[in-house]
Amino acid sequence: MARILLAGGGTAGHVYPLLATADALLQRGHDVAAVGTEVGLESRLVPEAGIDLRFVPRVPLPRRPSLDLLRLPLRLGAAISAAGRAIDAIDADVVVGFGGYVSTPAYLAAWRRRAPVVVHEGNARPGLANRLGSRWAAAVALTFEGTPLAGGVVTGLPMRSAITELARQLHDPVAGEAVRARARAAWGWSADAPTLLVTGGSTGAARLNAVTAEVVERLAQHGIHVLHLTGKGKSDGAERARGNLPARLREMYVIHEYVANMETAFAAADAVVCRAGANTVCEVSALGLPAVYVPLPHGNGEQELNAKGAVEAGAASIVHDSDLTAAALELVAEPLVLDRKARKVARDAAASIGIVDGAERLAQIIERVASR
Repeated sequence: MARILLAGGGTAGHVYPLLATADALLQRGHDVAAVGTEVGLESRLVPEAGIDLRFVPRVPLPRRPSLDLLRLPLRLGAAISAAGRAIDAIDADVVVGFGGYVSTPAYLAAWRRRAPVVVHEGNARPGLANRLGSRWAAAVALTFEGTPLAGGVVTGLPMRSAITELARQLHDPVAGEAVRARARAAWGWSADAPTLLVTGGSTGAARLNAVTAEVVERLAQHGIHVLHLTGKGKSDGAERARGNLPARLREMYVIHEYVANMETAFAAADAVVCRAGANTVCEVSALGLPAVYVPLPHGNGEQELNAKGAVEAGAASIVHDSDLTAAALELVAEPLVLDRKARKVARDAAASIGIVDGAERLAQIIERVASR
């Protein structure tokens, strides 16, 4: 049995893989604790999962000269000390980082104590923390092939057990059809209803919402049922569009701001239109779902890189945010839903690149490092 400290937080892209990895390690009989911030998602989700969480001060790296830059050494020192106390509290055999503000002080505290480090990089383009930690890491795990971190091994993304179980069901032709039928019935549709899922994540995506509201009548006229997750507080435009639909089409357009269990939405879908965050790309691919990815138009371009493998495999298409129109969405999404042959080709391609057991793969690496 090993004592393992997991470091990550702030965004869903760091927290959910941490939780999935913790679950896999706990099932293998290891002791697991975590470090995170008091303001990120981890402050709620990690304790809810029954995992001891110790807090580390959030130390963002200032992008330009400022008083915050002058305060950086002192703040980073305090964060390293807090991470070190967390390592000492459980006498950690290994520190596992998932990137972000929390991982930098955890890596540095581990280095001071000569404790081994395992790095997991969730995105195709690594962040600053993981670029630092990978320099002396005992092992580096990657979500995507080609991520530029030396010595990296592709494990895929650790995903929630509900998603991995759904993926296994959907990969079974008989069980998969039954699962899809039940999911569509839960949304009020027939078992064979052609279904397109549109989601911008829990925060929504204004561009996706606007274009979906514009094109939904044409999709419905062609027989496509649309499940639209708008993001919290962002459903007004979609609701107006639904109200303007002919009465016979309204039941084909279901709108929710958010669903707590995304597997209920994924299970109903023939194809997905979404952003290209690492969690989303990995879950969609693991589930064998064809996709239309609309990467975020800002940032460092990591979302387009995240989707690159799926596109090259034939499992997905990319439409840039600036090119997303009602006509473009109709043109690229309709065949994935209505054309059985095109859908099967894309579904098989997605299943061929999707990694279902990322949490187990990472847990095995952590075990090997901890036992050295």
